[in-house]
Amino acid sequence: MFLRVALFVMMAIGLAGLGTVTWITLRPAGHDAAAATVVRPTGPVQILVAAVPLRAGALLKPEDIIVKEIKGADLPDGASPDNGAGRAVLVGAMLKRSLGKEEPLLAHDVIRPTEHGFLAAVVGQGMLAVTIGTDAISGTAGLISPGDRVDVILSQVLEEAGLAAGRRVVAETVLTNARVVAIDQQIIQGEGARAGDGGHGGHTVTLEATSDQAQRLTVAARIGKLSLIVRSADISAAGNGTPSAPVFASDVSRALASQFTKKSTGVMRVYPGSGESREFRF
Repeated sequence: MFLRVALFVMMAIGLAGLGTVTWITLRPAGHDAAAATVVRPTGPVQILVAAVPLRAGALLKPEDIIVKEIKGADLPDGASPDNGAGRAVLVGAMLKRSLGKEEPLLAHDVIRPTEHGFLAAVVGQGMLAVTIGTDAISGTAGLISPGDRVDVILSQVLEEAGLAAGRRVVAETVLTNARVVAIDQQIIQGEGARAGDGGHGGHTVTLEATSDQAQRLTVAARIGKLSLIVRSADISAAGNGTPSAPVFASDVSRALASQFTKKSTGVMRVYPGSGESREFRF
């Protein structure tokens, strides 16, 4: 009987000791984590804020972001520091809510291109996101940002036998007023830009397009080289216009145009009736 009672006492003491050790082990970690959330710098800090009033759904451009100095005690949670990394993660991100001028850009206020659900959030209703390959010269060149409006021009070399030199190179606009939603983001997992798909150096641009426009861009990327032309802010709100007529090499080169004229085989002579005649070659 005495041994049984002693055993129960020892078990109780052991359980109490285990509980005490567990409480001591867990309490400092929780206490430190809570304290970490309220620690603020003692001096002034510089953070990234909105340069102008921004509406919800807008894609942040470099010019939308400026630096503001605030007191360390006023530093909000999720504020973006003034450094290269801080700017890099904000440019191209979509705002979840509207911001006033000089309002801090907080991490939970944006959704970044690398985050799940970005395209679904940024692409308009009934629109698609289509990714095309470009090179640094004809494509981004560091001058195009998400949110810009661009025209897409297809240039190609025609290899048809017997075609005049002035008709071998041609350019045409295949899409106008398209909104850029992402740059250099790999949309198709495990598959980068290929030369056969219009890629010339691995740069990709994702555009907002209708289903028909997406098909046109996909075909265009297979038959020639795609270039992006930035539209003026004054006409960025205009709807998609009718693409202009194709432009051939002979339309821009007088030398080729002259050669093309010399190779004309058709001749038409017109007699106005005054005894004189005019000759037209085609």
